[in-house]
Amino acid sequence: MNPLSRRKLITGSIAAGVAGTAGLVAASRIGRRYTLMGGLIAPDCRGPYGAGETLTYAAQRLLGAHSLAREFPRGMISKAPFANAVAPPKEEFKRHQAVGFSTWRLAVDGMVAHPVSLSLADLRTLPVHSQITEVACEEGWSYVAEWIGTPLSGVLQEVGVLPQARYVVYKSIDGVWDSLDMTEAMHPQTLLTMGMNDGDLPVGFGGPLRLRVPRQLGYKSAKFVNRMIVADSLKGFGKGLGSIEPEYGYSWYAGI
Repeated sequence: MNPLSRRKLITGSIAAGVAGTAGLVAASRIGRRYTLMGGLIAPDCRGPYGAGETLTYAAQRLLGAHSLAREFPRGMISKAPFANAVAPPKEEFKRHQAVGFSTWRLAVDGMVAHPVSLSLADLRTLPVHSQITEVACEEGWSYVAEWIGTPLSGVLQEVGVLPQARYVVYKSIDGVWDSLDMTEAMHPQTLLTMGMNDGDLPVGFGGPLRLRVPRQLGYKSAKFVNRMIVADSLKGFGKGLGSIEPEYGYSWYAGI
């Protein structure tokens, strides 16, 4: 390589680095501006990847807040869907399972006008929706299944979410927790799922109750959900990162 081309390569690399840094600074500024405009900033925005997290989340909310996840024809339902491993069920879960989950309850409270505790029978009286969507895992595998349940938006409307609420935190009986912003929680494809492929939702896939969030990666679709808390901030939950996942290197916003 001659000196001139080497010099061009070095100066080009420096320019690219400066541009990349400038992009991250710009993303951070955009995030701060969106915070003032309505809170479009990811709760896990700290650290070296924080600016990117903010830009991704804010851009999606501004450009694709009402977009739909792809729905598939019935003929594309996976013949052998993959059920990833879960921890052995706790005694509390076994007690519910022994009576066919007739004692299972979903508590919905927090910043709502009418806190409720709903049985599966109560949930089945609500409007039923189904969707054939893909579960896409960050580990690289995926499958297509039919999910049957009731839109989370209907439950939130029934309990009367207060105007200042911004998030729905959802917890599982096994200790896992996560959260959605109100845009995702009220999206028509976000389902409280009780059925799969024309049958009850199997335990291996999150039965008796799973939150299905088809516009985001699979880990946002928490299994064994038994409580939801409507909140105006996520600072009081875990480490304040929006879910347990960012504590292990994953993103809070996991849009596909």
